[in-house]
Amino acid sequence: MKGATTNICYNVLDRIVHEKKLGDKIAFYWEGNEPEETTQITYHELLVQVCQFSNVLRKQGIRKGDRVAIYMPMIPKLVVAMLACARLGALHSIVFAGFSAESLCERILDASCSLLITADAFYRGEKLVKLKELADEALEKCREKGFPVRCCIVVKHLRRTELGTGDSLSQSPPIKRPCPDVQISWNEGVDFWWHELIHEAGDECEPEWCDAEDPLFILYTSGSTGKPKGVVHTVGGYMLYVATTFKYVFDFHAEDVFWCTADIGWITGHSYVTYGPMANGATSVLFEGIPTYPDVSRMWSIVDKYKVTKFYTAPTAIRLLMKFGDKPVTKHSRASLQVLGTVGEPINPEAWLWYHQVVGAQRCPIVDTFWQTETGGHMLTPLPGATPMKPGSATFPFFGVAPAILNESGEELEGEAEGYLVFKQPWPGIMRTVYGNHERFETTYFKKFPGYYVTGDGCRRDQDGYYWITGRIDDMLNVSGHLLSTAEVESALVEHKAIAEAAVVSHPHPVKGECLYCFVTLCDGYTFSSTLTEELKKQIREKIGPIATPDYIQNAPGLPKTRSGKIMRRVLRKIAQNDHDLGDISTVADPSVISQLFSHRCLTVQ
Repeated sequence: MKGATTNICYNVLDRIVHEKKLGDKIAFYWEGNEPEETTQITYHELLVQVCQFSNVLRKQGIRKGDRVAIYMPMIPKLVVAMLACARLGALHSIVFAGFSAESLCERILDASCSLLITADAFYRGEKLVKLKELADEALEKCREKGFPVRCCIVVKHLRRTELGTGDSLSQSPPIKRPCPDVQISWNEGVDFWWHELIHEAGDECEPEWCDAEDPLFILYTSGSTGKPKGVVHTVGGYMLYVATTFKYVFDFHAEDVFWCTADIGWITGHSYVTYGPMANGATSVLFEGIPTYPDVSRMWSIVDKYKVTKFYTAPTAIRLLMKFGDKPVTKHSRASLQVLGTVGEPINPEAWLWYHQVVGAQRCPIVDTFWQTETGGHMLTPLPGATPMKPGSATFPFFGVAPAILNESGEELEGEAEGYLVFKQPWPGIMRTVYGNHERFETTYFKKFPGYYVTGDGCRRDQDGYYWITGRIDDMLNVSGHLLSTAEVESALVEHKAIAEAAVVSHPHPVKGECLYCFVTLCDGYTFSSTLTEELKKQIREKIGPIATPDYIQNAPGLPKTRSGKIMRRVLRKIAQNDHDLGDISTVADPSVISQLFSHRCLTVQ
C-alpha cells in the first residue's frame, strides 16, 4: 500500500458527489440538544463548507503534516473541521468536549498543535458547558509551559440565529430555552470567529494528495502509566478498514439511515459517525444531546423522526434506559429499525435481551462489536443475519482478523480456553505508532508476547468457538465504555495536599459497567470527611473530566503492599466488592491492613 497516493476527504466527499452522483443526498440529519433544534446537510453542501474551511486553515498557515486540535460539541462544523484538516493532509487531534482544560492542554502540548478549533458554549441536557472558557484556560496553561498556540477559531454556536447568512445553521429554528448571551473572553490576535473567516473564503480547494501511509489523525487514549497515548492512524489502511467494516457489519444499503450515538471525540465517532458511513455515501444522524433529555424516550423519538434503520450505541446507554422500563420505548413505533449494534464494553446478557426483545421487538439482529481505538475498526463481531447470536458474546473475528488466546507463559491455547486476547497478524486499520514515542508503541502492544498484538483484554472461547470478552487485564478501567487509567486518577488524587497516597480500582456498576473505587491515605493532621471527598471529586473533574468522577472514596489508613512496596490492587478490588476470598496473600507485608480496610468499606455510592 505504501507508495499509493490518495486523500480521505476526496474519497468521502468529492468521489461521493462527482463520481457517485450523490451530491443531493443527505449526509447528516443534525439533532440538537433540544428536539426543536434540527437541520440537515447534503454531501454537496458539506463539500462546499469543507473546501471553504480548508481555505481558512491554509490562510492561517496550516500545511500537510501540521497538527490541529479540535474541541467542539457534536455539531456539523465538527465534521467540517476534521475533514478540512484531512483535505490539507494536516493531522486532526479531536479532544472530547467533556474533558477538562488540563486534559486539553496535555494533548495540545504532546502533539504540538499550532491551532485550536472550539465553540463558545453548548448545552448537554440542562447543563451549560462554557467551552471557550475551558479552551482559554487550556491555552493559558500551554503558554505557561512555553508553548503559545498561535490561533484559536471559535464557532458561535449558542446564538445561531444572530449569525450571518453565510452560516449553514443560521436558518435553524430558534432555541426554545432562554439562551444567555454567553460572556466569553477574547484574545485579540489569537481568537477568530469561524463565521467571519468563512465569509471571505473561496469554495474550491484542491485536496493535498497523501501517501497511503501518511498519518491521518492522532487520538489520545488512556495509558496504564497515566500519560495518555497519542494513537496514530494512517490515511489508506484506516479508510479501507472503516469503509469495509461499516458496510458489512451493519449490512449497509443505500436507503439506510444510520445512527451511531457516540461522540466524535472518541474513536467510535471517528470511524462510525464520520469516515466509515461517509465513505459509503450513507445518511447518518448526528446527535448533540443525551439519552434522557428532555425525557427518557428521546432516543426512540429520534429513531422514528428520521426512520433510522441501523442503530449503534453503548451498553451503558442501554442499561441506563432499562431502568425506566419498557413504556418509554414501546410508545414509539421503531418499525424502521433493522439492525442494532453495541460498542465500547462487553454487554451483559440481561441488557442484551432487553435490547433485542424490547427495543428491537425480537426482529433485529444485534451486532456486539469488540474493537479499540488502536484497531481503527471492528475486530470481533457478528454479521447481521449470518451469525447465530449468543447474548453477551462478540462471536467471531471480522474478515482477515486472526485472534488467539494465550496463557501467562505466552502459549497459544486451542479449543475452549480463557486467557489473554491477542491478534496474530496485522490488518489495514491497525495503528502505526504512538505519536512521538514509537518505543512506547512497541512496549505497550508487542513486548509482553513478541509476535502478537496484545489487546490488554481477557477473553474466553467457548465450545462453539465463540469469543467472550472478560474485561481489562491491566491497570485500566472501562467506565461507560470509556477507557481510564488508574494511574491518571491516582495522580490527580495525590496532588491534593491532604492525600499522602492513593490507589484506584474498578467496582461493578449497574449502569456504567465499572466505576471508580478510590482508596486514599491521609497526610498527618488531616481528617477524612464529606467535604474532603467533594474536594477530591472536584479535583479529578478539573484534572481529567467528569467521566472520571469516582463513585466511592474510602479512607485507607494503610494500603496492602508486597514487601517490595508494590500496591496489591488485586486485593483492593476484592475489598471494594466485599469479597473475602482473597486467594494467596502470603506476600502482603502487613496483613492487618486488609482487615482495617474491610471495616472501613464504603457501603453506599457517594
